[in-house]
Amino acid sequence: MIPNSQLYLKYSHYVQEKHKRLLYFIKQYRLQLFMAMGCMLLVSGSTAASAYLIKPVLDDIFVKKDISMLGMLPIAIIIVYFFRGFGLYGQEYFMNFVGQRIIRHLRDLLYETIIGLSLSFFYTEKTGVLMSRITNDVSVIKNMVSSVVTTSIRDCFTIVFLVFVIFYQIWELALIAFVVLPVAFYPILIFGRKVRRVSTGCQESMAELNSFLYETFAGNKIVKAFGMEEYEKNRFFIKSERLFHLEMKAVIAKSLSSPVMECLAGVGIAFILWFGGSRVIQGTYTVGTYISFLAAVIMLYEPVKKMTKLNNALQEGLAAVDRVFDILDRKSNIQEKENAVEILRKSHTVTFDHVSFKYDQDEVLKDIQLHACTGEVIALVGPSGGGKTSLVNLIPRFYDVTQGAIYIDDIDIRNASIDSVRKQIAIVSQEPILFNDTIRNNIAYGNLNASEEDIEAAARSAYAFDFIKGFPKGFQTFIGELGNRLSGGEKQRICIARALLKNAPILILDEATSALDTESEMLVQKALDNLMQGRTTFVIAHRLSTVAKADLILVIKDGRIVEQGKHDSLLTQHGEYAKLYALQFSNTNIKEKR
Repeated sequence: MIPNSQLYLKYSHYVQEKHKRLLYFIKQYRLQLFMAMGCMLLVSGSTAASAYLIKPVLDDIFVKKDISMLGMLPIAIIIVYFFRGFGLYGQEYFMNFVGQRIIRHLRDLLYETIIGLSLSFFYTEKTGVLMSRITNDVSVIKNMVSSVVTTSIRDCFTIVFLVFVIFYQIWELALIAFVVLPVAFYPILIFGRKVRRVSTGCQESMAELNSFLYETFAGNKIVKAFGMEEYEKNRFFIKSERLFHLEMKAVIAKSLSSPVMECLAGVGIAFILWFGGSRVIQGTYTVGTYISFLAAVIMLYEPVKKMTKLNNALQEGLAAVDRVFDILDRKSNIQEKENAVEILRKSHTVTFDHVSFKYDQDEVLKDIQLHACTGEVIALVGPSGGGKTSLVNLIPRFYDVTQGAIYIDDIDIRNASIDSVRKQIAIVSQEPILFNDTIRNNIAYGNLNASEEDIEAAARSAYAFDFIKGFPKGFQTFIGELGNRLSGGEKQRICIARALLKNAPILILDEATSALDTESEMLVQKALDNLMQGRTTFVIAHRLSTVAKADLILVIKDGRIVEQGKHDSLLTQHGEYAKLYALQFSNTNIKEKR
């Protein structure tokens, strides 16, 4: 049973304290928790029983030499330890079941939350840090839930049973033992606070390390190309050294608490030994009663000492809880309205009505007015940083406009469901994004129900079928991380096949051929021509020769449309477009002469 994310969101709305929200996940497994507690009672009861059985063993067997007790007590001891073993197994199984389930659900909810956030979130957060939340931090919480909760509940039961035993045996000495016990809890509180502070720093440092590893491994080609291995090694060593110092601070805080507890326990036991031993010599207590009491006291201090280590793990877990729920509390700034309109799959017009857009405080687009008719090709050209990519990113609501509105047909896309808006749009970007899966699954990514015939047809239209069939496993070939086993042109044609199979009526091409060599560009351009047929298309192009046949060319500079028209008319205006064209044409001639 997976806790429903919507129920969690409702629950978290009125439970603001992050640590209490963790109870939402724990409460899903009440039955397993009760079973675990029952097993803990067996373990704690058997511990107390083993302490109590020392009295009859000494007094009845060794002092009174009672033969009947010699036959009964070994059987009783076997039964006690049988139940203890059963309880130990049961508590470990049930609590780890709960812990593993919670870690799964937290990871699922974290991924669901992160993947649903807007693009602006991913531009501000480091990938390695987000990965650390899902892997490292959630594992720390799991350890807190399964191990800490198990041990603390069991030890609390053990303390209660042993307290009963020592008061039943010698109540006067029991009162003396409890004078030291409250003092023993003091270091738990002091060192626990220190551990939590340092643990937060350790987890943040580990997240930074993960982020660094991701960047240098993913960009290893550039590291080698620029001969920066030593530089990156030194950066890693510095981060690793910082993590080492933080972890050593945590070790010091954890290690100090246990010796303090040992000293306090030693003082208490030494006094009981002196005072109780004198009473045994005087004949006030029997040897069995006193030894049984002493064993119970020693057993009692053991779970109290464990509480220090448990508190350390608890503080580490609570620090991880803070970090995990910080992500779960994030809300996407792209929100869907209630009763949102569904946009039907058909040919569409796209209209920008006085659209302006700010990213943070920077105004990226200013008063954009544009109407793209069904099946038209709209080309966006201009200098880098002018706002071309930002403009097309507004159509699928990767961002929302700051002013004005964007319409698909007559529907403001903010009034439509996000899913239905994005189903109308296919994107082929400059940097082909593929997944470490088969070629077949990468093509079918936008249409999981596609038949094999449809997938092959899309590959043929994208001029990808021949090179795919050249692989020994054909469409079942795994392409590696980000498609690194394919060439740039092959990757781009797979992306075009994916867009073809999605068969969306609106198409966005973001410099889809700019990173290719001449031969690959020719093949990809043919594939793009097939893809653009009958679709309302927005083309961002660096090479102006690729947009000469566009129905409308927009020249965008500093976030504004400074010119618009067809290729020939724009050249006659001798404006920005003519300058760009002349610059590219002269560069091309120079290259040809060389």
